[in-house]
Amino acid sequence: MIVVGYTPDKFGAAALEHGIAEAKFRSTGLKVVNTSTGDSLADPRFADSEAMTELHATLDRSGVEYVLDQAVVSDTVDALLTVMDSDDADVLVIGIRHRSAVGKLLMGSSAQQLLLSCPKPVLAVKPPR
Repeated sequence: MIVVGYTPDKFGAAALEHGIAEAKFRSTGLKVVNTSTGDSLADPRFADSEAMTELHATLDRSGVEYVLDQAVVSDTVDALLTVMDSDDADVLVIGIRHRSAVGKLLMGSSAQQLLLSCPKPVLAVKPPR
């Protein structure tokens, strides 16, 4: 199974596109995970109902068998790592953005934590320019 860390933005769209392609290439299913820590009233990384409807439509059109998991969790990195601990999880696909060294120092980097801590391969992708 291919696991996609999804956000409703161009980075999540890139991760989803590559995750679908990887699932087709490997003839396997897809698990799309969208999480929020619930720290704010409006988390732009948490897909609203309209974004979820579009996501389901995209996944249905892909022809890939999929599971969509959306949850409020205490730590999004831990949530993805827990999914990747599953025996049937093969590859984690995440969208990445450019951040300055100071930005990483002050805010941390979920992508960096996933790349360093995930026990299985991680495919980090960027959206097209």
